[in-house]
Amino acid sequence: MELTNSYLIYPVSDHAITLDFGQEMNAQTNQRIMLLFQLLQEKNIAGIKDIIPAYSSICLVYDCKLVLKIAGGISAYAFLKGLLDALVIELSNKISSNTGRNLKLPVCYDPILAPDLMPLIETLQLGIEEFIALHTNTSYRVYMIGFLPGFAYMGTVNKKIISPRKQNPRNIVPAGSVGIAGAQTGIYPIDCPGGWQLIGRTPIQIFDANKKQPSFFMPGDTVCFEPIGIDQFYEMQKQPSKWD
Repeated sequence: MELTNSYLIYPVSDHAITLDFGQEMNAQTNQRIMLLFQLLQEKNIAGIKDIIPAYSSICLVYDCKLVLKIAGGISAYAFLKGLLDALVIELSNKISSNTGRNLKLPVCYDPILAPDLMPLIETLQLGIEEFIALHTNTSYRVYMIGFLPGFAYMGTVNKKIISPRKQNPRNIVPAGSVGIAGAQTGIYPIDCPGGWQLIGRTPIQIFDANKKQPSFFMPGDTVCFEPIGIDQFYEMQKQPSKWD
């Protein structure tokens, strides 16, 4: 593991390499990751099979034989480490205020669809309207997609509604459920087990494997939630998703 200025570069296996800017979750670091992600996509380096951005790190999965063909006599790892070092320098000269889209998503906070909302506001000593306002009056950054295809880790929630994961996860969480875990909020893209505190649900289908872009969210997006009533939720749920 090598420390280079303010980041680490290290092998994950014999065919993957990671650049890590540290463990802190903040928009500035994640912005660097998204810009680096864009640069790597633009470079389209032969042999790189996948580029995986996270909160403060990015991993390259590569075909060693293909990379060796362009490595100029050094190892595939050494070649890619040099590439990442060079891209960090290039990154410092690249200016961008935003790498993602601004999205608005409807969410119904009716207790019928939010099984943890009432117990949570009692624990936090908040009124339901106050809780909803605290959750919807914040713009959230999509830091990464993980856990499940299309599951967006977004942050950060108002400190007044920070809540721990449930001690006993549910066997099934309905698709579209909006949850809180720690200082993060997120939406379950499919029916699945989960342990986040469920505070609402969106009628929008946020993952569709049949679409060209299966995930509604992308890292770097900014998301705002808009509260809707239960009747509007069911009406919108009948409508087909319009995103590509």
